[in-house]
Order: sequence, then structure tokens, then C-alpha cells
Amino acid sequence: MKTHEITKILVSEEEIKKTVQRLGAEINAHYGQLDRELIVVGLLRGSFIFMADLVRQIKIPLVVDFMTLASYGDGTVSSGDVKVVMDLDSSIEDRDVLLVEDIVDTGRTFSKVIRMMRNRNPRSLKICAFLNKPAARIVDIDIDFCGVDIPNEFAVGYGLDYAQGYRQLPYVGVLDPDSAQ
Repeated sequence: MKTHEITKILVSEEEIKKTVQRLGAEINAHYGQLDRELIVVGLLRGSFIFMADLVRQIKIPLVVDFMTLASYGDGTVSSGDVKVVMDLDSSIEDRDVLLVEDIVDTGRTFSKVIRMMRNRNPRSLKICAFLNKPAARIVDIDIDFCGVDIPNEFAVGYGLDYAQGYRQLPYVGVLDPDSAQ
């Protein structure tokens, strides 16, 4: 990976820490005391770093589960064709569920996941997204716990990838479009 491939930093390491702490506090305040564990569902692979940091900020009992979806392949634009690669291990029926996503951009993928989750009859379903890209939105998504709004540029780092690379960056940056060809 060449450093010139990142044209600018959108969210610094320090801003990431502050955002995750804020989101954790908002989630703690919202859920307060539950009569059973909160189920925190991460969408792999992009959300894994954010979710790991986030669950350490949540002070109520919780369990984690994951889903893997595919919509990008190795490109920089969502294909709109979404498939479930790995589903949840346990039932969410009559449970409080927090769905965690790294970035909501077009909303196509996430709207399908939300619909699928609601069809499983959770007691409550809330959405937490680290990054929000409102200028790219095609399908309206209500984000209950929103980290940072970013411009409509291809972001990598802090779990977000391009062709499985760049996830390990400790910040979120913009990938040079010429590098992504």
C-alpha cells in the first residue's frame, strides 16, 4: 500500500475515539436497564473494528452476533445485488437488537438487512452506524445512533476496505480514485 493512495483524512484517530465514546454513552442512556441482554449484531467485515471498540463502551449486559453480506465485490460502487453470506447464529425474536454498521451510503444493502431483521420479530431494533454518507443515499434509512457524516467519497480505514485492503488504517481516509482502478 502506498501512502499517496490516501488523498485526505476524513476522520482522525482522535475523532474516532471521541465518536465511539459518544455513541456508547448514547446507547447506554437509551437502553438503561434491560431485563435481558442486548443483542449487538455486526455486519461483517467492515464493522468489526468499530463494533469491538463500541461494545467496550456499552455498560449494559450484551451478547454479540454477526452477519456477512456481499454487495461490493472488489469495486468502489455498490452493485445493488445483496446476498447473505453468513446469517445470525441465534434467534432475535422478542429481543432488543442493536444493528451495527460501518457505513451507510446508498442504503440498498442496509435496507435489506433491516427488513430481514424486522421480519424476525425483535422486541426492538435500533441502528448504529459509524459513518453516514447522506449525499449517496438512494434508500432512506433512519439511523438511531450516528457517528460521523462524511462526503460522497470512497472511504477506507478503520475497518472499511477497498478489495480487502486498508482496513487496518487507524483513521478513515479517502482513497485516490486513480489508485482504485
